[in-house]
Amino acid sequence: MTPPKTFGIWGNTDKESFWEILPAIITWAENNNLDAYLTKRILDHENVSDASSKVISSKSDIEDLDFMLVLGGDGTFLSLARTVAHRNTPILGIHLGDLGFLAKVTLKDLFFRLDKVAKGDFVLEKRIFVNAAIVKNGQKIDQVALNDFVITNSQSHRMLNATIYVDGHMVGNYRSDGLIISTPTGSTAYSLSAGGPIVTPKVDSLIITPTAAHTLTSRPLVVPSDSNITLSFPNSDDSIQFIADGQVHEYLDPSCKVNITRANFSVKLIDFEDTDYFETLRKKMGWGRRGDQ
Repeated sequence: MTPPKTFGIWGNTDKESFWEILPAIITWAENNNLDAYLTKRILDHENVSDASSKVISSKSDIEDLDFMLVLGGDGTFLSLARTVAHRNTPILGIHLGDLGFLAKVTLKDLFFRLDKVAKGDFVLEKRIFVNAAIVKNGQKIDQVALNDFVITNSQSHRMLNATIYVDGHMVGNYRSDGLIISTPTGSTAYSLSAGGPIVTPKVDSLIITPTAAHTLTSRPLVVPSDSNITLSFPNSDDSIQFIADGQVHEYLDPSCKVNITRANFSVKLIDFEDTDYFETLRKKMGWGRRGDQ
């Protein structure tokens, strides 16, 4: 890959470890003749004494950078991914804690991996987004997610009633605590805890997972990523909560319809030839741990 000349820094400013490592990253950038740009949120923070750094003042500025460095957990990564969206800027995730599925580089390996990026010694892995077109009061609202959409009854103690169609064919009426529509990237998140399958990122698909279904035969369903998933709520009297990546909330009334498709853009993750998705999976899931002891 072409060695980068510029990069942006996006981070979880609530983490003390972010502020501890930030000066070393700035020094590394200077030593490698890279221009580092910081978000306005970082520069405005009380921990910043020198505000002379280059600033990312708007989303459009990200498009001009060679890559984005995000420091935090998978939640911080998701917020950046939705911001980058169609802008095509690659992302390198640094996990300020244990290994993550998205922020895959740990602090221990940070500068080893950054040195590789500076030399162009990396690969790009594409991950799909999912798009939701919501018709609410005659208006269309679009939302995107890298992990998943979650649909629940806004009254936590009430059941969700939803009808699902895939490509115009009725799948069924679901009575459950909620529904999760996830990408392969999101299959290891909420969908997994609700009993959904793990789908490797290269499998072009979407996953429909009911949460606490009130019928034992309601099971997760994997469909091709080019499917058109339509949700309606004909037998519901309550308002409905729609959540993108666990971070963006919309409240819908039962007359709303939700049309979910694969988005027409993807995110590029910076990865390395020697990383192994299944090794990450083993570590996160604890597979084989008893036998290793």
